[in-house]
Amino acid sequence: MAFLVINPYIRKTYHKQHRNDNDIVNRFKLNSVLYKIKLKNAEHFLLLNDYVYDWLNNDPHYGRINFLSNIRLHSSGCAVFQRTYMDRDGKYKIETVYPHKLIAEKFLGHTKTTKTSLVGAKNGNKLDCQLHNLEFRSRSIASRKRKSSSKVGYTGVYKEHNKFRAIISHNKKALHLGMFNTAEEAAKAYNSKSKELFGDLGKINIIRQSLSKL
Repeated sequence: MAFLVINPYIRKTYHKQHRNDNDIVNRFKLNSVLYKIKLKNAEHFLLLNDYVYDWLNNDPHYGRINFLSNIRLHSSGCAVFQRTYMDRDGKYKIETVYPHKLIAEKFLGHTKTTKTSLVGAKNGNKLDCQLHNLEFRSRSIASRKRKSSSKVGYTGVYKEHNKFRAIISHNKKALHLGMFNTAEEAAKAYNSKSKELFGDLGKINIIRQSLSKL
């Protein structure tokens, strides 16, 4: 059963928007209460700013279809709402809504361009739909930011025998960064080069703590 979770300590937790989000700061208040929406099929939560929650809760269409009570976890890691309904002609149709896309279009649409039309999460978590975490990206940046397909678990890191190779793509060319003893060392090399080449738009691996240090 889906339900809304608003713990007392969460209601009192305020999150300041980043100063570089000038458009958002000008349009909305600097402080925002965090709402947590329990997903229907998983022990995860959708995170929303209070004014986004109020909009979804009070919108005639989304209120009528119980949008906030029927959000599920998609296999890609984002949240999704989906329903089947019959239209006026008696035909069945499917309505699919991805909250991170819906919210970005509604509140950040003025930042969207022909080149930056894909919605991404700055911290990599598309369940975090707070406005300061959502942004429109180009296809190339979205591709760079997507979850790693590497079996090692780090973008740009591949195991070869007992070593780990670090590789990064730039201008459609693969740059070999070297061979390393551990996956973490290779991931750090990738991170450093990604920061050098792409700045804040580059993918940064989250380095796991070594088992030897646990």
